[in-house]
Amino acid sequence: MELQTTIYLVVGATFALYIGIALWARAGSTSEFYAAGGQVPPVMNGMATAADWMSAASFISMAGLISNMGYGGGLFLMGWTGGYVLLAMLLAPYLRKFGKFTVPQFIGDRFYSKTASTVAVVCLLTASLTYIIGQMTGVGVAFSRFLGVSSETGIYIGQAIVFLYAVFGGMKGITYTQVAQYIVLIAAYIIPAVFISIQLTGNPIPQLGLGSSLSGHDISLLATLDKVVTDLGFPKYTTSDAGGMLNMFVYTLSLMIGTAGLPHVIMRFFTVPTVAAARSSAGWALVFIALLYTTAPAVAAMARTNLIRTITPGVVMENKDPYAADSQIVYDERPDWMKRWEKTGLLKWEDKNGDGRIQYYNDKSKSEAFKAKAAEAGWKGNELTVNADIIVLANPEIALLPNWVIALVAAGGLAAALSTAAGLLMAISAAVSHDLIKNVFVPDISEKNELLAGKISMAVAIVISGYLGLNPPGFAAGTVALAFGIAASSLFPAIMMGIFSKKMNKEGAMCGMLAGLFITLFYVFAHKGIFFIKGTEYVDLIGGPNSFFGITPEAFGAIGALFNFIVAFVVDKMTPEPPEHIQAMVEAVRIPRGSGAVHGAH
Repeated sequence: MELQTTIYLVVGATFALYIGIALWARAGSTSEFYAAGGQVPPVMNGMATAADWMSAASFISMAGLISNMGYGGGLFLMGWTGGYVLLAMLLAPYLRKFGKFTVPQFIGDRFYSKTASTVAVVCLLTASLTYIIGQMTGVGVAFSRFLGVSSETGIYIGQAIVFLYAVFGGMKGITYTQVAQYIVLIAAYIIPAVFISIQLTGNPIPQLGLGSSLSGHDISLLATLDKVVTDLGFPKYTTSDAGGMLNMFVYTLSLMIGTAGLPHVIMRFFTVPTVAAARSSAGWALVFIALLYTTAPAVAAMARTNLIRTITPGVVMENKDPYAADSQIVYDERPDWMKRWEKTGLLKWEDKNGDGRIQYYNDKSKSEAFKAKAAEAGWKGNELTVNADIIVLANPEIALLPNWVIALVAAGGLAAALSTAAGLLMAISAAVSHDLIKNVFVPDISEKNELLAGKISMAVAIVISGYLGLNPPGFAAGTVALAFGIAASSLFPAIMMGIFSKKMNKEGAMCGMLAGLFITLFYVFAHKGIFFIKGTEYVDLIGGPNSFFGITPEAFGAIGALFNFIVAFVVDKMTPEPPEHIQAMVEAVRIPRGSGAVHGAH
């Protein structure tokens, strides 16, 4: 069976499965719509949480970023997994014990203020809408290549699929659909990794293959990759960093605390019946997440090796001189996978020196010796542009794996993007229908009308998210890291202080959230050329790119969180303490039942 037919069959079968599950698990009440009735078993909730967690960024982009960046790309691996542990250990059990199934509801009740809840809704919508841009972009990338349609058409199809199982099923439908999506995406990630690990190293376990020797050679995969990338002017794969060690540290911290503050994952801990079940599902989710996250570094390194081996035949396996003419592939003889991906616009070639061959190297290298060698070889600049988002999706094609594996990867990429998009849309819907309409504007709304409002809110959110996917704002295009920064700077400190500081009052929490959100968005927008006009000249408000100690906009969320904490505690000291019953409630939520007996208290 030819490749395109196989892809249609596999992707079509998974879509039919998702829609069938949604129709079977329709939500009939607000409890089922917002929290799946609170009766999801821990293991299944762990799978659903993992699918919600592992977005298009995890499935499609993370290995591609690590592949391009090398060791420095590990910050995504550390930040996202570290954030999950932080969420599972420090936040989720307490939020579950508190009993409120949305973040704005927790903040509104804990800080005894509907205004605080409204501020939290604003922060949640800003983070979630920014994040969903990346999911819709991932849907467009996968569809444009595998179904032979434009990325715009792909986004429309993705909207329709999400609408069918999210609007009708609510959290109940989303939960059981995400279980199926997890199975699809993890199989789609690990099976090709096993195939490619065997091809390159003879070891069927990718995690071990990463440290193994290349088949038929005494040199390890990573040592070979280090030599090849440095020969081509790139930084050493195993020691590169992301804009300096300080930026890498802050970037990792921003992803970590931003991850812990993302509302769509927090909501998953209210779909289980008890606090103990929430802890259990958190543990299961970590196991399911680890399957992909421990495989990602191997996928990244092997994909980079295969990519370079394709473009510069013999250099990887035969140690040929990369500057020799016969080391570069003739463009007219390029493999079929390159022709297919060129149609998407995510892989581009420009013959800068007119020799008909593909020169792939780092023409921005700081090494004068390398530049001299490149000039001597007649190279006029890098000729091949490869978008990081295609690395995982194209990897099976580059490695010439069977058609069914390529089709499975297509289905996996779509499952990852759609599962997280659905979770984000659920968080947005709950924030609008439950936290704004019911808790602020129409407190006496009936359950039937609230359920209707939730479905309408989700439908509107799907339309908006699709529009943003089709027309991504300049400040957010190409990365979801900004969404984590926004969540880190606004929601995470408020949740932490709400749980662990009984003295924190509503004024401090609200001022902190607004300060963190404002300073982060200001730094991001200022970097994208948005300046105030003075006379006829543009005025740079921050002193140039990465002017705050070399920290990039995507990493600034941790700094925004620091501002949030500082402003919150300063304002808290200048305003009245929370009421006694609020302080007692915080103590009751934080301290385990029966702990007083250990100390002899009555």
